Amino acid sequence: MSTGFLIFIIGWTFILVGLMGIGGFFMFRKFLKRLPKEDGKSIIDWEEYYVNKTAKLWGEDEKRLLEELVSPVPQLFRDVAKQKIASKIGQLALEKKKKKITQDVLIEGYILATPKRDHKFLIKTLQRKEIDFSPYEHLLEKEKSQTTM
Repeated sequence: MSTGFLIFIIGWTFILVGLMGIGGFFMFRKFLKRLPKEDGKSIIDWEEYYVNKTAKLWGEDEKRLLEELVSPVPQLFRDVAKQKIASKIGQLALEKKKKKITQDVLIEGYILATPKRDHKFLIKTLQRKEIDFSPYEHLLEKEKSQTTM
């Protein structure tokens, strides 16, 4: 066996093991989200509950804004991100007893459901659309203080 072929086999072995490890990591995370919590429902069950419970409260403008806000998420993960964010928005709408998903609830839910690194895109999008986000700056600050601890 030549040395080049041996290096090729070893290289492909590392690549395949690495890719399987990455895939396994994401599968394991999904498995953990499916495990029931103390209340008997999993994280994904609650997400589906809030999305289904508030499906009729969404207007076309709010759906478009949500689509625009999740657009930087890679296509492969976009549906998962959209469900997580929509469920948080739905949860807020139900807690506040809203009859309709409003832009205010949408922005607040987006901030609460997404990591701090994605808030930059939210702020840029809101500025481009000339939407005032000053009522939500305390949520952005809260996010900053939690990450510094």
